[in-house]
Amino acid sequence: MKLRLIFTVVSLATATGFAADLASVPAESIARKRELLFSDDFEGATPAKVWHKVVPTFVVENGMLKGTQTRDKNIPAADGKPAVQAHAAVHGLEIPTKDSVVECKIRFEGASMMDVEFDDRKFTGSHYGHLCRAQVRLNRVTILDERDGSQSNALIELRKDAAKNKEEINRLLAAHSASFPAKLEAGKWYTLVVETVGDEMRVTIDGKPTAYFKSAGIGHATKSKIELSVGGRDGFFDDIKVWNAEPAKR
Repeated sequence: MKLRLIFTVVSLATATGFAADLASVPAESIARKRELLFSDDFEGATPAKVWHKVVPTFVVENGMLKGTQTRDKNIPAADGKPAVQAHAAVHGLEIPTKDSVVECKIRFEGASMMDVEFDDRKFTGSHYGHLCRAQVRLNRVTILDERDGSQSNALIELRKDAAKNKEEINRLLAAHSASFPAKLEAGKWYTLVVETVGDEMRVTIDGKPTAYFKSAGIGHATKSKIELSVGGRDGFFDDIKVWNAEPAKR
């Protein structure tokens, strides 16, 4: 396996934000690549040891990383076994970053969603330290500030009386995410690039500006994990690279 690890020392969000216009996406990169932190082309028989399973299952198959959601429905507690909640498959990396560029190839083979997300497990202001993500579906791309939105402690409190707080919940979710139209095809490879600089995130697919969002949670100072997620069956990743970055001159 061609694996390069240079640094010294990664829940399925369902909220949708306001529908945004592609014209609002910056035409040029917001990030300038610095040093390469990590790359993997998945040519080995199993995922490299630096990868860890967060919510199984991921496997290496024919030089690709395949994710398949197996927790596809809620199962109540019974017979002494704990309840299980539906959740996307998640595969993670411990790569501390603040500003970064993440590039990978993605292919939908039945998957309903594939994404790149950033977390900080030491952060207690959101569920499981979720910070932000770029979520790709065949018909749209959504950027979510989860720290202050869909996974925030504030939202968790509001949902304790969801009927009473419905309007406030919807406002909070809409204010912390943005969705952009897309037209992707199952069975086709695409190059996904996620640029994160300060409180801004920009997404391109095959070099075309696809999504952009500015929100405080994106600017969280320490993004300790990068994770890949797949909802549904199946989604393939390949040729992932992670760079440190700095703001591009604009």
